[in-house]
Amino acid sequence: MNVAIIPARGGSKRIPRKNIKPFCGKPMVAHAIETALASEFIDNVVVSTDDQEIAEVAQQYGADVPFLRPPELADDYTGTSPVVRHALTTLLESGWDIAYCACVYATSPLLSTALINSCYEKLVASENTDYVFTAARFSFPIQRAILQTESGGVKPFDSFGITQRSQDLEPAYHDAGQLYWGHHKTWLDTTKKIFGADSQMVVMPDHLVQDIDTLDDWERAELLYQLIHKEQR
Repeated sequence: MNVAIIPARGGSKRIPRKNIKPFCGKPMVAHAIETALASEFIDNVVVSTDDQEIAEVAQQYGADVPFLRPPELADDYTGTSPVVRHALTTLLESGWDIAYCACVYATSPLLSTALINSCYEKLVASENTDYVFTAARFSFPIQRAILQTESGGVKPFDSFGITQRSQDLEPAYHDAGQLYWGHHKTWLDTTKKIFGADSQMVVMPDHLVQDIDTLDDWERAELLYQLIHKEQR
């Protein structure tokens, strides 16, 4: 089987209870659960959480919560990969027969089922690919970035790049913070990195990518969500 694992801890600081805060009419995590469940390539959706209330909400929307995440994996410093490895290890030890695993972020309401499917198809089409993940292009060349000095002045991030024309600089991309597909053996191999040379990215248009770290981010994401779904009607 293929599974989607949704990390959703309870200790969000900047937006309290972010993972179950209502977003366009339903808890934030519900959007990720329903989008993943609609995929023909995902058999089960598992929410990894340390929070009983989040667990109950997740189950209401069709996710499995067969364990609660231990506190040492639910702090402000634990990355995504250790959380997914813990979830996979726990499920495999419980007898689950898992092939591929998608990590879907709880705060990715702009993610579509079609994208989940296309990323999976891209992964299985290549034997040499470790991960496939969503990314977005920086709208401005990062080589022309400037930094502020301790004295309040400025200095170039890249002293050569800042002298070049924008159109002559290589495009740069960033993680969209939505979706990562990999074989379960790849996730369990700590030498395999999501952002390594053997991974591939699917580049998203800007209007489908939104970090949700502040209330302003939240409001913008709701507007984008409403616009996207209005256009789909």
